[in-house]
Amino acid sequence: MKTPSRIALTIDLTQPGKHTGDAMLRWSDNRNPLGYHPVPVVSVKGADGPVLLLTGGTHGDEFEGPAAIMRVLQSVHPSALRGQIIAFPALNMPAFAASSRVSPLDGGNLNRAFPGAADGGPTAMIAHFLEAEILPLCDAAIDLHSGGKASVFEPCALPTHCSDRTLADKNMALAKMFGLPLIWRLGAQNDNRSVNSAAERAGVPMIAAELGGGGGADPRITNQAEAGILNILRHLGMIDGDATPASHPRVVEITSSAASLYATSEGLFDRALGAGQDVRAGAFAGWFHYVTEPERPSVALHMPQDGMVLAHSNRGLVTRGEMLLLVVQDVDQAL
Repeated sequence: MKTPSRIALTIDLTQPGKHTGDAMLRWSDNRNPLGYHPVPVVSVKGADGPVLLLTGGTHGDEFEGPAAIMRVLQSVHPSALRGQIIAFPALNMPAFAASSRVSPLDGGNLNRAFPGAADGGPTAMIAHFLEAEILPLCDAAIDLHSGGKASVFEPCALPTHCSDRTLADKNMALAKMFGLPLIWRLGAQNDNRSVNSAAERAGVPMIAAELGGGGGADPRITNQAEAGILNILRHLGMIDGDATPASHPRVVEITSSAASLYATSEGLFDRALGAGQDVRAGAFAGWFHYVTEPERPSVALHMPQDGMVLAHSNRGLVTRGEMLLLVVQDVDQAL
């Protein structure tokens, strides 16, 4: 039996036109014991057509996505839209308000919380609401991320490579229509607690995107994200214009966690490589300085395997186990 969500909307998604309101996250705490924590929602509904879900701010310190979604919502008018856009520009609004990767309400990471629980904590409640109540209404979905404060990604689209080949092909088509020259295919190493996996369980074609990072909003990357959303709207036939896919995008995947570089102690990573660079096994990756123990000599780090640096750390002092360089490998799209 389906458990109904405890989160309710202040707007009616069936109504035509543009409507703004809240998803009412009822969580009693010292700051708001009897009210609700608002999660902004926008519905733009025109003539009959597909329903596209847009989410940003799933991690609250990632801002290019929310900026691109807000731009699209300003530019698309219901009279020129075939179908509906349902948008949550800051899906994890408590985290977004705190500029934090995780929610200050419960410390939860929303993109590691699906399928969630209707009677769980606030992060689990949001995850359950999106997977159980919103995704089943949709024909496609886009979830926009970046590296946040902690890391910087080479901009890329993220389709799930799932066992349902028809769905996998639709995911890849959306990724190509997003228009970036790099596609990070989510395969066996993918986390099944993400929005991508929630969409897979719902049978909804979907991509995520990684859009730089560093804790700000890079205008060049925000422009790319806005253009990508609009191109997907054209691809779905929701707005006028010809959709143009990326020309021969590079497709990569995490095939082994051993290809990436992680901190083995507390210290400062003085990197020599950055996101988007191809590397060979044994290549110099940078110095690791023991700033808190200056009597220890610095160590030269080298790449463990061939690949491409998809993301690099953006932190100063790092601790044991933190990602320094995330490395992916090229894959055959036909497999």
